[in-house]
Amino acid sequence: MSGPTLEDVAARAGVSRSLVSLVMRDSPKVSEGRRRAVLAAARELGYRPNLNARTLATGNSGTLGVMISDLHNPYFAEVVDGVEAAAHDNGMEIILGTGGRRPAHERRSVERLLQFRPAGLLLLGPVVETAAIEEAASQVPTVLVARSVRAGHVDTVNDDGATGSALAVEHLAALGHRDIVHVDGGGGSQSSVRRRGYEQAMRRLALSRHLRVVPSEYTDIGGAEAARALLAGDTLPTAIVAANDFNAVGIIGELSEAGVRVPQDVSVIGYDNTHLAGLRHIGLTTINQPREEMGRLATETLLQRLRGERTRAARHLLHPELVVRTSTGAPRS
Repeated sequence: MSGPTLEDVAARAGVSRSLVSLVMRDSPKVSEGRRRAVLAAARELGYRPNLNARTLATGNSGTLGVMISDLHNPYFAEVVDGVEAAAHDNGMEIILGTGGRRPAHERRSVERLLQFRPAGLLLLGPVVETAAIEEAASQVPTVLVARSVRAGHVDTVNDDGATGSALAVEHLAALGHRDIVHVDGGGGSQSSVRRRGYEQAMRRLALSRHLRVVPSEYTDIGGAEAARALLAGDTLPTAIVAANDFNAVGIIGELSEAGVRVPQDVSVIGYDNTHLAGLRHIGLTTINQPREEMGRLATETLLQRLRGERTRAARHLLHPELVVRTSTGAPRS
């Protein structure tokens, strides 16, 4: 059975079909009284707008496509909170896709999102090749979060990862640490920027002889594997700058399994300040990047493109901050 139509709502409300269409598109051209009458009729009939029809009529679905690189990383969930809030404020909906941190999967996810004819795309931490990003941006306005590109038709929103890593090293050095290791994010987005910030800070603080980078990735499993590699070495460092919070949780778990206390034996600092970091039994010192603000800013940047308010590329760079909790302390004697 087919559901109620615009014509059915118009007949129930005693107005024209075109007026019902204006109400469903939230047009300001409709008086408040008629708007209430149409919405009441729609509720009584159980009418829901036909998204496919809207897509055919307007060329896009009034939605924003959002591709999340890693669905398991809470950082992205918190960015999406900001995206959804900003989209809702502007009468838009979002469609989610995920890429599983694999370029081929991300490419397919972007292609699927484009099939919905979104008004624009937001790509969160993509690892897909730049050519695929530029191809998508040639079809719809596209904004990257936690990824940099030079293309003039692609906008970006990032935090200053080099400064964030430097804040982590400086905090540990101020506590008295010298043997500070960085567990990096491998091929993950912004990993090289954070690694560079760590290396520059270690050199600036005359700690070059202690500089050491352990390969890893932005996952708890990667963190656990990096911790096992450190445990297998001759001596443990006194402090670890982890790739992100998720990675740091894996490191702490593996150290605890081996009887290594955090922070009494080894201090650990993360990056992102996700909700994981604030859990009482974790208490992770970390670098905060404003996830929800980044999501909102990315959405507003995309809407500027849609409204024709800007043609030049936007390059937003937000400043991170140190958040001190209980996972860092003075080095072991």
